[in-house]
Amino acid sequence: MSDISREHDFDVVVVGAGTAGLPCAIHAAQGGAKVLLLDKDPKIGGTLHVTGGHMAAAGTRRQAERGIEDSAELHLADIQRITQGTAREDLVTVVAQNAAATIEWLQDRDFPFAPETPRIVYGHEPYEIARTYYGKDEGVSILEVFQAELDRTVAEHDLTVWTASPVTEILQDSEGVATGVSVLRGGDEVEVTARAVVLATGGYGADAELFQELEGAPLVSAAARTSTGDGLHLGMAVGARLQGAGTYLPTFGGLPDPQSPGRANWNDRQRLTSERPPREIYVDMDGKRWVREDEESIDEKERALVGIPDQTFWTIFDDAALALSTGTMNEMIVGLEPDAVRAVADTRVGVHSASSLDELARKAGIDPAGLVSTVETYNSYVAAGEDPEFGRTYLPAPIAQGPFYAVRNHAITLVTFQGLDIDAEFQVRDEAGEVIPGLYAIGEVIGAGATCGNSFCSGMLTTPALTFGRLLGTRLATA
Repeated sequence: MSDISREHDFDVVVVGAGTAGLPCAIHAAQGGAKVLLLDKDPKIGGTLHVTGGHMAAAGTRRQAERGIEDSAELHLADIQRITQGTAREDLVTVVAQNAAATIEWLQDRDFPFAPETPRIVYGHEPYEIARTYYGKDEGVSILEVFQAELDRTVAEHDLTVWTASPVTEILQDSEGVATGVSVLRGGDEVEVTARAVVLATGGYGADAELFQELEGAPLVSAAARTSTGDGLHLGMAVGARLQGAGTYLPTFGGLPDPQSPGRANWNDRQRLTSERPPREIYVDMDGKRWVREDEESIDEKERALVGIPDQTFWTIFDDAALALSTGTMNEMIVGLEPDAVRAVADTRVGVHSASSLDELARKAGIDPAGLVSTVETYNSYVAAGEDPEFGRTYLPAPIAQGPFYAVRNHAITLVTFQGLDIDAEFQVRDEAGEVIPGLYAIGEVIGAGATCGNSFCSGMLTTPALTFGRLLGTRLATA
């Protein structure tokens, strides 16, 4: 490795060319700043390649065209209701007040909205008004707009983009002011100076060790593979403190990836019981039920899932239930008709079948006595028409007709909830609560807990990243 050099001086360095970093760098450069945009990945986009790209905003032109009356105040009230006041009020207020401008900015650049948007999304606790937007190609639709805007900005303004260039250190002067970064570029370590350093590196959903340390839970991830907590490590190395402890919430249930047990594909999952009536029961590794299966609130199920061993459960059903699970919104597993489920049993990781419950439990790794007892008890509830244990009201049939099936599910991590603590101006704060001069953070690196609290609130991950990026970039250009 060559000696560190001081060949590169910028006004603003943005670390991470994803959902937050792209708008920050673009707006800063368009405002007149000399900007360097960095990413460790050979390509830009970050999580935009894998996210659904849901955004939420009130008082937009698109709502008005559809006769939807909404306001930033109503949006903020809905956020506070859904998050139960666990999100950062100062930050979500900034989002609610500026989100419409973000949507209009995208619309002015021919963003390809999915035609059904804005709509109410019911995958988690829903808004009371239709205010969720996304593109025809989900997160990629956002990236396409930013790619075109980035190319134009590079051509017309002072914006430099380095990919495949991981940052190894935040530089500081003797007073603790962030003065730049060290970057690995082309085999050399390059020292870049700047009056503002922006961390927009994403979360830690692909770092099992850091996830276990912060959340005390096993990681089964559907997050971008580049989400390895780089920004948290960089920030903590210069004394930054974290926010969002205790707000972690998993996404409900996904099958393990056949090749990578620590990974999951969100599209490869059982059909949610908010989408179809449940003909199954959920059991933990002891074979015991742990939640009311016909509970419509996914939020309630996710909270219950946090409390079971290894956040792992099995869906148990019989062949009679499987035979009824036909048709897109009625499938037991997304994309698989009954015969397809039968075909993958005992060949695909996590899907088992057996002629008896005892044998099924042994194959799946569930306590056999516990499973047999639980199914017998559940069947008695079906016969009585009442579930005194969990209050389930949909009790269509006993689990009695073999073969029997067990599908293993895990709590899935799509986003991470802890992150660098910032003030309402996006400045990173240290352990004493004082800002670290010259250092800023936006996007998932501040943690989903900052804008979602202990919940999944529609659009309150992508929208804050885009909005904070636009606001901070504009501000740094004139600072």
